[in-house]
Amino acid sequence: MVPFLKNHPFAVEAFFKSSLVLTFAVPKEEVKHLIPEPLQLDTFKDKWAFIAVAMVQTNNLRPKGFPLFLGNDFFLIGYRVFVRFTNKAGRNLRGLYILKSETDKTKMTFFGNIFTHYNYTTTDINSRIVKDTLEFSSVNSGFKLKVERGDARNISLPAGSPFADWSEARRFAGPLPFTFTYNSSDKKVLIIEGVRDNWKPARVKVLEYHFSFLDNLKLKGILLANAFIIDNIPYYWKKGKLEPWKKEEDSRAY
Repeated sequence: MVPFLKNHPFAVEAFFKSSLVLTFAVPKEEVKHLIPEPLQLDTFKDKWAFIAVAMVQTNNLRPKGFPLFLGNDFFLIGYRVFVRFTNKAGRNLRGLYILKSETDKTKMTFFGNIFTHYNYTTTDINSRIVKDTLEFSSVNSGFKLKVERGDARNISLPAGSPFADWSEARRFAGPLPFTFTYNSSDKKVLIIEGVRDNWKPARVKVLEYHFSFLDNLKLKGILLANAFIIDNIPYYWKKGKLEPWKKEEDSRAY
């Protein structure tokens, strides 16, 4: 395998039929060991860090500019930490660090692991929609999720959420503009920028959830903080950009 191929060497586009994201708040001390050295946790009130679970139904995923008939439809699941990175120009970029990715197709696992660092595995993903209720589950991955759509005015934040209202919670609803990967051997950060239009997430009520991946992290004090869904959005990821990183004293403060 040629190493540079994993650095997102070309732009990719897709149509998001739906993107459902649950964001979990975790005391920052429980999360900081999960991210590489150049990144900082994106925190709330200097107390909470956040892990998102995203379930995305993509249509026509393909290299940007390629005809539709070369695209493929995949169900994607991502477990991500909200982070920040200060680039060489001094910009404080807000984005996500991938912990694990899953998909329902071996083709996506194969090519995803050639062209990205997203650690794809193939799993069974079952989905069912009954009126306003959406259900997702996997036997192999050990997750189950049931949410309900409806009038946003009647949907409250999850019990125990650190946010005072939905406006505050919206700041921690994925996806964020950037995704980061770090190669410790050559000390370079890979920056991938996502581009979308008309991104207006709608609130959903979480009726039931369980994710074995989160359980296995053994995080103390984890709380469901918010849940949003978006439908029918064209999306693309720019070609990855590498930046060298040099450690500075106290550069990783929390």
